[in-house]
Amino acid sequence: MNYRRLGKTELMVSEIGFGAEWMERKTPEEVAAVTRRFAQAGVNILDCWMPEPAVRSNLGAAIAGERDRWIIQGHIGSTWQDGQYVRTRDMSRVKPAFEDLLERLGTDHVELGMIHYVDSLAEFDGIMRGDFMVYVEELKAAGAIEHVGLSTHSPAVARAAALSGRTEAVMFSANPAFDMMPASSSLDALLAFSGGRLENIATERAELYTLCEREDVGLTVMKGYAGGRLLSAKTSPFGVALTPVQCIHYALTRPAVASIMVGAETVAHVDDALAYETADDAQRDYAAALANASLDSPFGQCTYCGHCAPCAVHIDIALVNKFYDLAVMQPGVPASVRAHYEALETTAQSCIACQTCEPRCPFGVDIAERMKKAAALFDC
Repeated sequence: MNYRRLGKTELMVSEIGFGAEWMERKTPEEVAAVTRRFAQAGVNILDCWMPEPAVRSNLGAAIAGERDRWIIQGHIGSTWQDGQYVRTRDMSRVKPAFEDLLERLGTDHVELGMIHYVDSLAEFDGIMRGDFMVYVEELKAAGAIEHVGLSTHSPAVARAAALSGRTEAVMFSANPAFDMMPASSSLDALLAFSGGRLENIATERAELYTLCEREDVGLTVMKGYAGGRLLSAKTSPFGVALTPVQCIHYALTRPAVASIMVGAETVAHVDDALAYETADDAQRDYAAALANASLDSPFGQCTYCGHCAPCAVHIDIALVNKFYDLAVMQPGVPASVRAHYEALETTAQSCIACQTCEPRCPFGVDIAERMKKAAALFDC
């Protein structure tokens, strides 16, 4: 495993990290197996934003006895309310949620305290000027966090964070599809290959990577596979599939990037990512795979991030979308997918089309319409 310096934090992190989001709804044994495989390979950075109590406890049990080998990105502002994830700046909710994170992970501190999911400049300014940042700095002074970070999908917010002097690391969504927005009908107008690197990406994103490198603000990458969409020709906005190795290489060749947080549901998925460490140049070459591709905008496509929550009627929107996408990729709805969908406590049939979830989606998904389609599909 290769290790990289995470900007001014001076932390040496494995270039492949453990993004634990997919550990939700897994058994303790499954979480332990995935965690153990990452650890065996030398992975030493773990991201936990999920507020659901069981997943936090399962991760805590999985790292018990080996806490000191992990660099933990723990998120501040991600809470569990009435059985659902709620992103909030309400300090009466924020504080107990972060204390719960530490308790369930079995630790008294995290190395990276991440201000959770800030996607507008107005919200960023409010956080920097308000009680939220006071609390974050109190946590740092008390040793409950060692370094201040922030997670965002917005290049503008990431830029503001990098220039603020108050954040040392940024977690940012980076992959070829996101970087090449706005889309063109042909990659010819957007891509040029030079030295094995993809150039001519969206200007604000290219400038962000360079800025972070200049300001010595380390980047960790989320959504490196675009929620898994880049791994299938049927769902990729390019119309061609990339491999995990190619996606990882893309992320790791962006300036300032220290680690990509790989999401894995199984040990096999972990091994797919770890193959990067022994891959040759040809296996890492994403440029060749994209050379004859076309690009449809990935905007409007669900990446199952869950930030649309909470739902007024308690639908797990991300999971419904995942089951819907899995189903429509097949000639008929697979029995296993239908069974998983029907096992949900609340299905898409309960959607009241209130659309209160849609402004929270970082990717502009028409959620009410997708719930309508899912309800029709699974009602057959």
